[in-house]
Amino acid sequence: MSTALTIDPFNGLRLFEDAVTGLHYTRVPSEPRANRPWSPAVDVYETEDALKLKADVPDVKIDDIDVRVENQTLTIRGQRKFEKDENTTGHHRIERSYGEFVRSFAVPSTVDTEKVQADYKNGVLTITLPKKEASRPRQVKVAIQ
Repeated sequence: MSTALTIDPFNGLRLFEDAVTGLHYTRVPSEPRANRPWSPAVDVYETEDALKLKADVPDVKIDDIDVRVENQTLTIRGQRKFEKDENTTGHHRIERSYGEFVRSFAVPSTVDTEKVQADYKNGVLTITLPKKEASRPRQVKVAIQ
């Protein structure tokens, strides 16, 4: 006869997580902690004509987003506000972060900072940093004699 013993190595971690996240409470405060920092995820990629940034800023109003280029630094600043619903009696869990955010990126000298464009669609902020004409790759046809 054999006796099987099951050991859960993550049991202590789950208890710690429950204590930290407040899973043992049936209600959480009706407002999230505003001091919890958050930072939107950003993809940066390059095309032949420009550098592009895509930032995930869902549920952030366009009026609450500021994009600036100063001293070869691109800064994205904004705020996701927590909106109270009069009909809600309490929240069971608040995991999304709220409050202000700031992201800054060094802009290479090959970018024409006078022609930076921003577009906001479906919760994604797309910033296009066009390259200067001199820095764009060119193909030169060489005549062979």
